[in-house]
Amino acid sequence: MKFSRQRAAILSFLQSRKDHPTAELVYTNVKEEFPNISLGTVYRNLNQLAEAGMITKHSFGDLGIDHFDYNTNPHQHFVCSCCNAVIDLPTQNHDFSFIDKEAAKGFDGLIQGHRLYFCGICRDCLDQREN
Repeated sequence: MKFSRQRAAILSFLQSRKDHPTAELVYTNVKEEFPNISLGTVYRNLNQLAEAGMITKHSFGDLGIDHFDYNTNPHQHFVCSCCNAVIDLPTQNHDFSFIDKEAAKGFDGLIQGHRLYFCGICRDCLDQREN
């Protein structure tokens, strides 16, 4: 993959975030530095970075919107059913490989992995409900 200043800015923006932004949010922020950049260019670069394994692209069920994560290490996510926030869970040391083994029992095929995310209400939304 060739170096481009726009791609570097996209990667730098993602590196500074922990909230798994959408392409539209990346576009809005990178556009400040590159006013002529198009949303299509941002999407194309995000997909190229994901294909190269430099970032991770996540699609979370009903959200229907791709979210991008600079952290490519295995980890789990939480999706808030109220505000749609995507939050990393502190489960890096948990082994979820048993899920693949359980699912493979009685299945006539090859399970190569799984996608798992947790759903509920984030702390911010819970606090808003209490006030």
